[in-house]
Amino acid sequence: MRKSRKMRVGVDHSLYSLRNLVERCFNKLKNARRIATRYDKTAESFLGFIDITSIRLWVRLLST
Repeated sequence: MRKSRKMRVGVDHSLYSLRNLVERCFNKLKNARRIATRYDKTAESFLGFIDITSIRLWVRLLST
């Protein structure tokens, strides 16, 4: 906490755990080189590849 802060700001721990989950998901999505470098020319093909990569991650999660 900063010395100059008068009141302590409340933290919602359940919200922070969800934020962590979302950030890890984006990190795993960016491990796909095609998404990280954005090779696709159109937005539709880029979003389609994000869908495919998300499904791959979901199936991998279900199989463990």
